[in-house]
Amino acid sequence: MFSIVRNYKIFFTITILFLIVGFSSMVIKGFNMGIDFTGGSIMDLNFKNPVTVSEVRDVLKEHKLGNSIIQLESVEGSDRASGVLIRTGVIEEDVRRAVMADMKQELGEYQIQRVEQVGATIGGELIQQAVMAIVLSWILMIIYITMRFEFRFAIAAIIALIIDVSVTLSYFSLLHVEMDSSFVAALLTVVGYSINGTIVIFDRIREGLKVHRRSESLSDMIDGCIWSTMTRSCYTVGTSLFAVVSIFLWGGETIRNFSFAMLVGFSSGAYTSIFLAGPMWLFLRGKKAGE
Repeated sequence: MFSIVRNYKIFFTITILFLIVGFSSMVIKGFNMGIDFTGGSIMDLNFKNPVTVSEVRDVLKEHKLGNSIIQLESVEGSDRASGVLIRTGVIEEDVRRAVMADMKQELGEYQIQRVEQVGATIGGELIQQAVMAIVLSWILMIIYITMRFEFRFAIAAIIALIIDVSVTLSYFSLLHVEMDSSFVAALLTVVGYSINGTIVIFDRIREGLKVHRRSESLSDMIDGCIWSTMTRSCYTVGTSLFAVVSIFLWGGETIRNFSFAMLVGFSSGAYTSIFLAGPMWLFLRGKKAGE
């Protein structure tokens, strides 16, 4: 049986190297913050006659909004669509009205599905609330796991969660994927999913400690506990990723970034639960691999 604990250096090295690349990207490239965070306007229109991205952009250029994000509810095999989602920076109400009037004049009749204005102040508050929500979830988990297991289990679990969040942030920075309000929901979902897998393994380790023989090293006991839950872990991860990948591929542009965050986070959560959480708990006990 392959020893996960005794080969911890491999998994720790992979994790550290990726986090170094990810944090470097966050510092150098930063993030592609959506208008939910930076402020801006959203116009969701449904045209009577299908339009193209270039036609919509030509109208926006007349108002110096040519760099706006334009998404079509595309029809397969065609570059035209009736549904158009336009994301711009913060614009005045009179400018927005002028843009929509020109859209009607040059592209034809349309129905307004949604018009939203998000201020930069609201965006800053959203970032603050997102950080508070994630940190609060960690604090509550530390309290629960400490009461249910022990403090070292709690610290190992939170370190694993911090890695999962960092990996998700790293991918969004490296690939410059837009981060909107749904990203916060995705992160909290990832935190809940990851801690669930970790708790299952820790519960098995706790049971293993009750029947642990002195002739058996803690490393071997942890390996046995991890492998005894491996089938369950693979089934859970596989079915979850099957659903998330389906959403990512066919769920549409509106929730693509949300599903991408969950895809990365779920994969990282499975990795940290299986390959990192157990060895970290062992080291927090002051033991070395093999002892």
